[in-house]
Order: sequence, then structure tokens, then C-alpha cells
Amino acid sequence: MHKQLNIQVLLTGNEVMAGDTIDSNSAYMAQVLAEHGLKLSRKVTVNDDETQLLSELEHMAQTADVILMNGGLGPTVDDLTAQVLAKLSNQPLSINADAKAQLEAWCERRGQPLNEANRKQMLMPEGSSIIPNATGSAPGIDLRFRHTRIFATPGVPSEMRSMMPLILERVQSEWQLTSQTHVLRLQTFGIGESNAQQLINQSRFEWPASVDLGFRASAPQMEVKLTIQDAQFKSDQLACAEHIHDLFGDHIIGQGDTTLAQTVVQLLAEREQSITTAESCTGGMIASQITQVAGASRVFEAGFVTYSNTMKNKMINVDPALLAQHGAVSEPVVRAMAEGALDVSKADYTIAVSGIAGPDGGSPDKPVGTVWIAYGTAADLRSLKLVWPVSRQLFQTMITACALDLVRRHILGINPHCRYVEQRSSSPTSII
Repeated sequence: MHKQLNIQVLLTGNEVMAGDTIDSNSAYMAQVLAEHGLKLSRKVTVNDDETQLLSELEHMAQTADVILMNGGLGPTVDDLTAQVLAKLSNQPLSINADAKAQLEAWCERRGQPLNEANRKQMLMPEGSSIIPNATGSAPGIDLRFRHTRIFATPGVPSEMRSMMPLILERVQSEWQLTSQTHVLRLQTFGIGESNAQQLINQSRFEWPASVDLGFRASAPQMEVKLTIQDAQFKSDQLACAEHIHDLFGDHIIGQGDTTLAQTVVQLLAEREQSITTAESCTGGMIASQITQVAGASRVFEAGFVTYSNTMKNKMINVDPALLAQHGAVSEPVVRAMAEGALDVSKADYTIAVSGIAGPDGGSPDKPVGTVWIAYGTAADLRSLKLVWPVSRQLFQTMITACALDLVRRHILGINPHCRYVEQRSSSPTSII
């Protein structure tokens, strides 16, 4: 066992304190550290105020081995991290040669001159070193203060995330840490934490003490984490994973950071097939999810956002008589949308959705949250009705996920009568 380091996080930013910016950075830091057997012992958020920052850093340094400072490295006057660290260490600010080289290269790649605001980001406490920034302009700062090592990172999430592997390397090197922690993450959809835990509790499987079980629900997916603290327990971890697969079955979509869209793109690419979308209530979110996946162009050429009845007719040839007779949120119309998208795009698979996202627009026979989904191929087109009465944004998120999951199940030949269909369907026979 190695020494358990005291690692603390100091977040800076008026926007974070005011609630204008939601802090996701410290959560990411904690997750990355945990996967390497390290834990946060304390987290503090303060305004962009030099006195507050200096006071908190001095307090943290009394007990912390490592301080992860996040924010305040930008080019504006309220970015105070470098000057606060200079005061803390009693070192003057000066142009850091490595920071200067990084900023010059960053500007050159963008074909723009280095301005005075950017020059501020070259200034660092003497004796500190940079943490290279792979995606942005602001270099991170690596500073030793007494027995504490301080790593200052930008507040932009993507920039902070790119620096975390470098920070971990430096921490592991200094304290000669060899992490034995291994985390196996399973991604699921359509099963909640309480149901998942209940299934595990009711099973006869004897859960080994060597494997820690954790859940992280984040709409639309839920992550199951199986953590061991030593590689010798790998067989226990794999046995637990196999048990989770047996219990959760086709609700498991993959490992690691797999998403539903990634899974669908991969499955279609393997089969050299393509997909198109016809969206109304989701406003293009399904197509957006697909095109966020690298390599999506192999399987996706076109999607149609047909929000109005007029555009349903003009873009994908939905018969106005169908719309007049059944309404936009109906099985005949959503199937016509799917067929029209297939006909225009010549894709192999389709997803079509039409629903009432709310908060207005519902009726007794079609309440807010009602959605019709059509999916599949021209030869095997299926449709179903779900009722998901949640906030507008969550409705769009969950319907997008459902549609992608139904296509995943169709491609793999998996039974579509899953938990969320049973729970949200107005009729168990709505799949045809």
C-alpha cells in the first residue's frame, strides 16, 4: 500500500459561484483520480478575488500534498491565478519561455498575431513550469510551494481534461505511486439505479468483497462501475461483470464511454449499411447524436427535421390527407415520415419521431409526452407509441436515446419489448 495523498481542489470563478457555470470539472477530476486509486479530500470554490484565493491556498497548503487549482488562467483582468501563485510563493512573475513558445505556436496555427491579452498568459511565477495545453491557449502552471505541489489548470473543461493525464504522471512519478486500481465500466440504457440494485439484491450471486459496485446515472444512460484495488482480484471483477450481463441482459450497450449513437454507428459500419432520420419533436437531436461520432459519414448521409406539417409533405412526401385525418402525432404519419426519409435518402435504416414535447399542446387522447417512433428498414418497419411526461429537454433527450436503442435492438435482432417499452407504452401491442 502506498501513502494516501491528500489532494484538494480549489475552483475559482465568479460564474461558478453565481451558478451561471455548472461545475463539472471537479467531478471529472475526482473520477480520473479514483480510477488511479486516489481520492479528493477537500474541494473549495471561491470568487475571482485575490485575497480570497491567496487565503485559501495558504490554508490548503498546510495539509495538502497536491492542490488542483482550476480556472483563472485566461487573458482577461479577472484571471488572477498566475499573480496569486506568484504572491503565494513570493516569486516575481516573468515570461516563461515554454509558455511563450506554446502561445506563439497556438497563434500561428490559427493564422493570427499574438496580442497583448495573450501575452499575459506567458507570465508565470519564476521557478514554475508549464503544463502543456493541447487544445487551448492557456498553459497550465506546475508550482512547488513548501511540501505542496500545485497544478493550475484552465477552467475550460476540454483543456483541463487534456492536462489531467500529464498531472497524474507527475504525481505518480514524484510519490512513486503504482496504481493497482482497475475500474470496469458498463454502459446501460433503459434500467434505473433502483431496479438495477433490486435485481442484484434478489440474485443468489455471492458478491466478492474485493469488488466495489457503483452506479452513475446520467440521462440517458446509467453506468455500472466495478472497481478492484489490486490486479490479483481481476477474476472476481470479471465474474461480477458476467453476473451483471446475466441480470441486465440487452440493457447493456457496451463498456467504457460507449454511447448509444456510437454503438449504432459501429453496428451499421460493420454491416456496410446506412441510416437516415426524420425528426419532428426532437428537432434534429438524433442526427446530431449520430454525427458527433467519428466516422459517422460512413453510415449517415442525410437527416430531415420536418417540424411543420408543410415540411413533412415538401421534404419527405407525407400525404397531407394523412396529417389531416390522423394528426402529426400518430402512427400513420410517423410511418409515412420513415418511409419518405428512406425513399429520399436511399438509406438502409431509418428513425422517425413525432411527439408532443410540451409543456403545452397536449389533449386527453394525446397528452404531453406522447410520441410515436418508427424505425427499421423498408422491409421491416416497426412503430410504437410511448408516453414520457417529463420536461421538454429531458423528453427530447430520452426519446432520442429510445430511438437509437430501438434501432440497435433491430440491427442485433434483440427483443424490443424491453423495460422502458413496457413501462412507457400505452399498449403492450403497440409494436408491430
